[in-house]
Amino acid sequence: MWFKEFTIEDLNSRPKNHIGGLLDIKFTEIGEDFIVGTMPVDERTHQPAGILHGGASVVLAETLGSIASYMCIDPEKYVAVGLEVNANHLRPVRSGLVKGICKIIHRGAKTHIWDIKIYDERGKMNCISRLTVAVINKPQ
Repeated sequence: MWFKEFTIEDLNSRPKNHIGGLLDIKFTEIGEDFIVGTMPVDERTHQPAGILHGGASVVLAETLGSIASYMCIDPEKYVAVGLEVNANHLRPVRSGLVKGICKIIHRGAKTHIWDIKIYDERGKMNCISRLTVAVINKPQ
């Protein structure tokens, strides 16, 4: 499914001066049709009540789905950009790591749709998200 063979090191060697780097999102697994990443639940990702901010969960979901789309395209010709994201926040998380599992739903020539399920350290799902990515021609 992937355009070329990627390693965890490839995914984690991206520049750190972007939101994924600022929130310490790390990729941990690449499967045949899925990727997995983690994000800490701490002061960077909390909302004022001391629980995981829903927006941080969406950042994790969009990061996973966008990178998965990037892994599916020829980056010399195309760019993958988020088109629509939604999320249902199911339960609070106060600390630890959350793990997102990103799987393909649809892989078309112009759009990709990803299912991202986010779990706490006990294995309880705390968020489910769907991301639609547009595949566009790379600007010259």
